[in-house]
Amino acid sequence: MTPGLQHPPAVVQRPGMPSGARMPHQGAPMGPPGSPYMGSPAVRPGLAPAGMEPARKRAAPPPGQSQAQSQGQPVPTAPARSRSAKRRKMADKILPQRIRELVPESQAYMDLLAFERKLDQTIMRKRVDIQEALKRPMKQKRKLRLYISNTFNPAKPDAEDSDGSIASWELRVEGKLLDDPSKQKRKFSSFFKSLVIELDKDLYGPDNHLVEWHRTPTTQETDGFQVKRPGDLSVRCTLLLMLDYQPPQFKLDPRLARLLGLHTQSRSAIVQALWQYVKTNRLQDSHDKEYINGDKYFQQIFDCPRLKFSEIPQRLTALLLPPDPIVINHVISVDPSDQKKTACYDIDVEVEEPLKGQMSSFLLSTANQQEISALDSKIHETIESINQLKIQRDFMLSFSRDPKGYIQDLLRSQSRDLKVMTDVAGNPEEERRAEFYHQPWSQEAVSRYFYCKIQQRRQELEQSLVGP
Repeated sequence: MTPGLQHPPAVVQRPGMPSGARMPHQGAPMGPPGSPYMGSPAVRPGLAPAGMEPARKRAAPPPGQSQAQSQGQPVPTAPARSRSAKRRKMADKILPQRIRELVPESQAYMDLLAFERKLDQTIMRKRVDIQEALKRPMKQKRKLRLYISNTFNPAKPDAEDSDGSIASWELRVEGKLLDDPSKQKRKFSSFFKSLVIELDKDLYGPDNHLVEWHRTPTTQETDGFQVKRPGDLSVRCTLLLMLDYQPPQFKLDPRLARLLGLHTQSRSAIVQALWQYVKTNRLQDSHDKEYINGDKYFQQIFDCPRLKFSEIPQRLTALLLPPDPIVINHVISVDPSDQKKTACYDIDVEVEEPLKGQMSSFLLSTANQQEISALDSKIHETIESINQLKIQRDFMLSFSRDPKGYIQDLLRSQSRDLKVMTDVAGNPEEERRAEFYHQPWSQEAVSRYFYCKIQQRRQELEQSLVGP
C-alpha cells in the first residue's frame, strides 16, 4: 500500500473521459465511480491551501474562472457546449458493443434505434420541403357568386318622418364562395380592392352619381354593400369591381401580351415567361451571357437592340398596367313585380390552398414534443444505468478472480490519478515529512501570516474606537 494514504481515494474522472469510462492502468479493470469499496480522498499534508499553487509559484484562478481561462486557452462558448452536449446525448442512446455481446436480445433495441434515426431523417426532410413550399404562393381557382338585388320604397304622404315621405330605392351587392371547405368563411369584401357604382349622371348629377369603396389598412371586412338613394324611376348603373390579387397582378402591354401569350399575371410569372422566350429563341449572347440580343419583336417592345438581364425589371415597369376591373351593367327597377328578382354572376377568384394551413400548423405543432423529450430522457437514463451496472459487474468479476492483486492495482491507479488531479510537481513523500516545513521560506511565510493577522486586528480596534 502506498505510504501516506490511509484510505484509497475515490475515483477521479480525468478531463475528456466520458461518463462511466475506466481509467487506463495495468492489471484488472478498476471499480465504478462512487463504489462502496472506496473511501474519501485523504488530504495531503504538504499541499498549500486554495489560492496558491506552490509548485508553480502563482495565484490560483479566482472562483468562477477555469484553468483554461487562467492559462489563456480558448474556452468553448455556450452554443458550442450545447452542441457537444447534444451530440453526447444522441450517442448515449447506443448500447456499447461489450453489452450487446452479453445480451443478444439487445439487437432488437439497436434495430429500433436505426429505424428511429431513419424516421427522424424523413420527418426532417419533409419539414424542409414544407418550408420551401410555403415560401411559394399556393393558390387555387374558385367561384365567387355575386348577388345583386334592389328594393323600392314608395312615398307615404302620411309618414311622420321625412324619409318615409320620399320614394327611395336600396341596392344590395352580396356574394359568397361556392363549395368553400374552410371552417373560417371569408368576408365578401376581402376579395376586392375597390368597388365603384356609377349611377345615371342625368338623374343624380355629376357630383352625386358615384359611390366608391376602396380598401385601406384599417378597413373592416363586410359581407356586402348597400346603397340607398331617393327616386321613383328605374336607374341604369354600372358596377366596377377590382379584385385584390395576392401577389399583385398586372395587365401586360398589348405588344408584350401578344409576344408572351399572357394577359394579366404576377410580375414573377411575367419575368419567367420572358426568360422562357429568350431561351426558346436563343436570344442570349453566346459570348457575354449577361446580355440579350433582341429579335425584331423584342426590339420593338423594349426599344433597343441589346440590353442586360439586370435592366429587364426596370424596363418592364413601363409595360405593366393595372388589371382591368370586372364590369357589370345592372338596372335598378322600381317595378313591384321585379322586386324579388336577383341577378347572379360567377367570378373566378384565387384563394389560399387549404393544405397550406395544415402545413403551417404541422410546422408549428409542439403537441408531441414534450412526450418525445420525456421518452428520450428515460432512454438516456436507462442506457446510463446499464453502463453503470456493466462497470459494477466488471468490478465484481475482477475482484472475485484476484482480490489482492486487484486492490493493489486500484490503489496504484488512484495514486496516479490523485497526482494528476492536484497537478503538483515534486515528490509527495518529501512534502509529507516534517523536514519539509524547516525550509527557509516557511519562516517568512509564518512572519507574513502573523503580520497580516496583526494588521487586521488593529483595523478592527481602530474602527471600534472611532465608532459611536
